[in-house]
Amino acid sequence: MITVLLADDQALVRAGFRALLNAEPDIEVVGEAADGVEAVRLAQLTTPDVVLMDIRMPGVDGLEATRRIAADPALSGTRVVILTTFELDEYVFEALRTGASGFLVKDTEPVELLRGVRAVAAGDALLSPSVTRRVIGEFATPGGRVHAGVPPAELAQLTDREREVMVLVGEGLSNDEIAARLVISPATAKTHVSRAMVKLGARDRAQLVVYAYEAGLIRPGWLN
Repeated sequence: MITVLLADDQALVRAGFRALLNAEPDIEVVGEAADGVEAVRLAQLTTPDVVLMDIRMPGVDGLEATRRIAADPALSGTRVVILTTFELDEYVFEALRTGASGFLVKDTEPVELLRGVRAVAAGDALLSPSVTRRVIGEFATPGGRVHAGVPPAELAQLTDREREVMVLVGEGLSNDEIAARLVISPATAKTHVSRAMVKLGARDRAQLVVYAYEAGLIRPGWLN
């Protein structure tokens, strides 16, 4: 059973998501929060698999709530999906940097929401290649609004193969697609991804994507 926590300051939005999610046999909504403080408290109380987090809420917003959840060792298994009105949102990128596993636009189709929740619960990043290019390209590149870079010492820990795999993760490829591209087994691809994440201290694949761009291993123009 996939457990989900809803965090949105609009009761109607929460009710809609709850009805949709609870109608699925493998998903259960375990709590609702109207602000960031309550979202963090309920996350600590229920340790959900997935938090659907509105980024704009009164008081402590979704960005800060995401940061607190990602920093809590007791919530290492909880994945945050940001809910936003616009794909190109500087807060979305910052949320990815602080630990979110991806994002969904609020008016997404129900089937896509369900698919996204299941994908994130399974450990995948909810970032399509096209959206990755637009969001990271807008806010992470030297001409963009946010860029921090990965410390050279941390990047130097990666083997050549791990860097190669990191670039492919940055393109939005799955482990199976990486395996096909490099002519290796999916298990080996997964091992390389996992090792890169550990060495860089990345919480999940979404952060690895961000690091790939910030480290200059890949730039949006290369994917066009």
